[in-house]
Amino acid sequence: MFDKILIANRGEIALRVHRACKEMGISTVAVHSEADSGAMWVRLADESVCIGPAPAAKSYLNVPSIIAAAEITGAQAIHPGYGFLSENARFAEIVEAHGFTFIGPKPEHIKLMGDKITAKQAVKAAGIPVVPGSDGAVASEEEALTAARAIGFPVLIKAAAGGGGRGMKVARSEDDLVEAVQTARAEAKAAFGDDAVYLERYLSTPRHIELQVIADAFGNVCHLGERDCSLQRRHQKVLEEAPSPVIDAAARAKIGKVVVEAVRAIGYLGVGTVEFLYENGEFFFIEMNTRLQVEHPVTEAITDIDLVREQIRIAAGLPLSFTQDEVIFEGHAIECRINAENARTFAPSPGLVTDFHAPGGLGVRLDSALYAGYTIPPYYDSLVGKLIVHGRDRAECIARMNRCLNEMVVAGIDTNIALFQDLLANPDIVRGDYNIHWLENWMKGQSA
Repeated sequence: MFDKILIANRGEIALRVHRACKEMGISTVAVHSEADSGAMWVRLADESVCIGPAPAAKSYLNVPSIIAAAEITGAQAIHPGYGFLSENARFAEIVEAHGFTFIGPKPEHIKLMGDKITAKQAVKAAGIPVVPGSDGAVASEEEALTAARAIGFPVLIKAAAGGGGRGMKVARSEDDLVEAVQTARAEAKAAFGDDAVYLERYLSTPRHIELQVIADAFGNVCHLGERDCSLQRRHQKVLEEAPSPVIDAAARAKIGKVVVEAVRAIGYLGVGTVEFLYENGEFFFIEMNTRLQVEHPVTEAITDIDLVREQIRIAAGLPLSFTQDEVIFEGHAIECRINAENARTFAPSPGLVTDFHAPGGLGVRLDSALYAGYTIPPYYDSLVGKLIVHGRDRAECIARMNRCLNEMVVAGIDTNIALFQDLLANPDIVRGDYNIHWLENWMKGQSA
């Protein structure tokens, strides 16, 4: 087992990894920008190293500084968290080349799944169902038109190297297609440096269902059930729950078996999330994230399995601490992503937190690095906390989340807490009757 791990991230995920390490008796090294010198995860870590100025490109994405920090502190492994360098295959290679262990998948799998086209081809070959679409990237508008006619309108144009909704456009007819392809290409080039796009059938009312998988170096692969992440704004997840209100045990076992066999077949190592669109009882693969997910706590809540602990064990060469038969799903969990932003306009709201009170009680977890007197810097993502609650069933879970949202205090800045209070009072959400378009349609109605 490792004696010391460097955490190459910031915010609540850096604190989350630190806590898992401390429970395992492992010392931690926090790296931070100049803007984060007084942050909670820096204050709690055993050691800390400033790796650059506030902009992420000069700090949290500064690979030489991160490697140097690991060298001078004597760290043996590097945990990338999520975001930043977590799905950068070259970073994983550099970490290993310098004699450190990368706590994550093999670089070749990060690279494979980082390209949406090669990922789709790989999982299709391994038996996972995919959304009907073009055979790879489309080289021209004419080729896109031919593919769209074969798929049938409407179609979704997606960046091959994309994520987070960037480089993604819908074409509902042939008249829309050329402009949609050109716009998607331009966005993809600007965001990812790669203008390759491909086409898929556009599903009208799907849910976003993702399956958590984990694999060790001994051929042991397990799935930990699904998360429903259908409440999204601009393709960004807002609220997640597990299990999904629309997936029963038989469907879970069936798709779980398919995914486990596919993950084993490609020789995957570590944690990963296979994401699907689910419509009319069918699963369609959209991508695989080769890292820990923001919403991993809801899976931990219903399985009582510490995913970060398992990541570290696997990276240290140990087998999974459980078998598939030992994975038991208990109760229901919901996560609300608390952002420093206006609940109505979504304008970012960095600044000084003048007062802070965390909700508590049975089945309540708050992953956050906030404290009264902390100044949220304006340079990074607006996520400042994840409120997770667990109940015996979905009704109890919703009631508990409502209570916690009413208890939580974050003064001095705007947050989106009011948005979640509105959502959990909506009859559609209470019934579990929503899809990936529900939130944006609801928001349009609110502003009308």
